[in-house]
Amino acid sequence: MKMLTASSLAAVLAAATGPVLAQSEQPTARDAFYCDERKLGTWFYCNSEEAKRKARERAKQQQPAPSVPAVERMAAITRQLDELKALAVLEPTQENIVNYIRFQREQLDRASTFADVWGRAIWQTPELDYTLERPVGTLAKQTWLEERKSQREGSMAALSERYGLFYFYSSTCGACRIFSPVIRALSDNYGLEVLAVSMDGGPNEAFPNHVIDSGQYQRMGLQGGTVPALVLFDTVTKQPIPIGYGVMAADEVMQRIFYLTQVEPGSDY
Repeated sequence: MKMLTASSLAAVLAAATGPVLAQSEQPTARDAFYCDERKLGTWFYCNSEEAKRKARERAKQQQPAPSVPAVERMAAITRQLDELKALAVLEPTQENIVNYIRFQREQLDRASTFADVWGRAIWQTPELDYTLERPVGTLAKQTWLEERKSQREGSMAALSERYGLFYFYSSTCGACRIFSPVIRALSDNYGLEVLAVSMDGGPNEAFPNHVIDSGQYQRMGLQGGTVPALVLFDTVTKQPIPIGYGVMAADEVMQRIFYLTQVEPGSDY
């Protein structure tokens, strides 16, 4: 029996498979012999165009979809909700109504999730929690009100050093007869100087040392002749600070004076 040497093995393989080409000599275009007769497939560049096409499709599928701005997505949801609602109203079939209800419920769930996450974010971000500045809970609100009342009392006690109060009234005004004792009590309790000004020249039991209006009403920035009227006068800046018109409780007068003199606009809301 003849031994199979390395050279004879090579000859057998060559005869079985045909000439072996170097990599640089492999066909770069479709070859009828390799692709059709021998059917060697992609490895011999028979399906290169198809492979390229599939590779392009895979690459395209793997690319992220273009980002749609959130405001456009929100507008699209609103349009779809309006369309489903209109369709359900104009064509009230069970299918149309169910579709509208389902889509509406999806948006309600989204809104509920937003509100839930909003609340959690506020809890965990103290600089955004308004209730730390103006509590709404019963216990915290009571504590805040007590602190504010103490601040208000302190500011009222110090007002007499800088401010005076103009009180405009009319002797024929029923509201003035009710309001005058309130202003008198504030003056006595806090040492606040009050100048009562009669708009019609009539007297005032609570303020016997009144004066008759000689243009003070207009100079204080008031208009229309409405009484009773209160104006706080700043002796440092020489500026009037209208407090309000009509009958007010003592607490309301003190609250307004406190806000107008001690609180920056917008800081308490």
